[in-house]
Amino acid sequence: MNPEKLKKLQEQVRIGGKGTARRKKKVVHSTPATDDKKLQSSLKKLSVNTIPGIEEVNIIKNDGSVIHFNNPKTQASLSTNTFAITGHGENKQISEMLPGILTQLGPEGLMQLKKIASDMMSTKKLPDDDDVPDLVENFDEVAINDIKIEDAVTSKAENAVE
Repeated sequence: MNPEKLKKLQEQVRIGGKGTARRKKKVVHSTPATDDKKLQSSLKKLSVNTIPGIEEVNIIKNDGSVIHFNNPKTQASLSTNTFAITGHGENKQISEMLPGILTQLGPEGLMQLKKIASDMMSTKKLPDDDDVPDLVENFDEVAINDIKIEDAVTSKAENAVE
């Protein structure tokens, strides 16, 4: 190995003086648990109360998608107009949530639903006719050919036995 390149790499490793650690950057360890603790402490300052008995939460976005929470932990503070929903959220489309979400939709949501339905109907092409298709082949000829083949096989089998 080239000694000049090696010396250049060694100079880059050391940050400070003679007794310092050989790291280029400081590694910062942050766990999600500390973020959750900070969030809970700030919610406690706002004096939020847990709301029991909420089975699901659906947050409907403007683009027609829904953030769906199953059995979330819901907290609210009416004095500060603050609501906190904690749990596993899934992004879904309104069409995936039907028919259970119909009772939760407001006027804007119903308009989006009508738009989605009209889009689906326009993309779905209806057939021109629902009649029975015309027969192309003659099935009697196929049956006659099958009988001829069976007769030929049986005659060969009889000749082989004799």
